[in-house]
Formats: sequence, structure tokens, C-alpha cells
Amino acid sequence: MVLETKQTTVAYRCPHCGAGVMSVVGLFNLTADMVKLKCTCGESEMTVVYSKDGKLRLTVPCILCPNPHSFTLNSSVFFKNELFLLPCPYSDINICMIGEQNQVKAELARTELELLDLLEENGIDNFDIFHGEQTLSDPQILDIILFVIKDLDEEGRIYCKCHKEGDESDPAREGNYEVEMLPEGIKVCCKDCGAEKIIPSNSLINAHEFLNTDKIVLE
Repeated sequence: MVLETKQTTVAYRCPHCGAGVMSVVGLFNLTADMVKLKCTCGESEMTVVYSKDGKLRLTVPCILCPNPHSFTLNSSVFFKNELFLLPCPYSDINICMIGEQNQVKAELARTELELLDLLEENGIDNFDIFHGEQTLSDPQILDIILFVIKDLDEEGRIYCKCHKEGDESDPAREGNYEVEMLPEGIKVCCKDCGAEKIIPSNSLINAHEFLNTDKIVLE
């Protein structure tokens, strides 16, 4: 199947509310001016600019990174593919879909499940992490810290008021912990006793140092 060369469907996922944003973009719109795809929540927008050299320059919000990513495409790639995907350069998760409408819809649905699986693996069960004033650090920092927290939890090396360090009477005990993203870092909290600790997430150096952590003590 070959798409009509004059228009295509473009979509991205809003990093604020998690909703898929989709619109038909035509060559006529682009030759007139910049095209903007705005989320209904009003917190994000994707821009597409058609330049004189026949290339399209896209600025795409990213669900995982604090800043949008820029891409440059030939018009033949933009208008003639059934499905063309642009991934986040740090996570490889597709953040922009271009092509036939049903194909784009299907990819939006697939990436939503992929993101939810990623969050669930790290103890987060919905897109609330992306809402409000919360800000994600560099995705590499996030991955390192969440990896260590998950590993320590599985090994029973997160301690709190109800599971104190040195108390190995129940080595098979499973902690009831949750993580929350805050502007100042990642908070680990025990749901039972309320003890908590914030892991700073503003430095890749600190994140790598955190790799050597052998325990987390909540207070």
C-alpha cells in the first residue's frame, strides 16, 4: 500500500498526561507555516516545519526525557510510509509515529502497553509519574537508580522501622515498598510503617555511585 503523497497521520504521546496526540498533516499546511500538534491538556506540543530544501524538521516531546527531541526527515519518508517511527535516542521507545492512520493508532496502543510494562517493572502502576510538577531526570539516571532499588528490594536489603537491619529472622520477608518521583529525587517509602528515604536523581555521577550501594535504610 502506498500513501497519498499530500498528507499523512502524525502522533506523539504527551509527557504531562500520557495521552496520545494524533493529527493529519498535509503538505498544504506545511508550505503555509509551521504545523503544531497540541495536547488537549495544554502542557505539550509537537511542531513540524517544512523547509525550503524539502526537508521536514520535527520537534517531539518525549515521555521519558525532560526536553523534546529534534529530527530531520526527507519529505518522501514523511509522506510515503505506511508507518515510520522515531524513537527516543536514550530509551529506544518510539515517541513519534508517522504514516497510515490505523497503523499509527496501533503503534500508539502498543507503545502505551510497553510504557506501562516498564513502569510496572519499576514499581509504578500508572502515568501519574509524569503529571504535575514532577520532573524526570535524565533517563539513564532514572534507569540506574530504579534498577538498584529493585535489586535491593528483591534481596531483602531495604530496611525500615518494621524490617530493621540485622533482623534476619524472616529472610524470605517481602517488603511493602513503593517509589515516587519528586523534583528532588526518587522517594522510597514503606507502606506499612511510613519510613522513607529520598535518593537524589540530579547527577549521573551520583547515580553510578549508587550502583555500589548494598542497602537502603528508610527513616
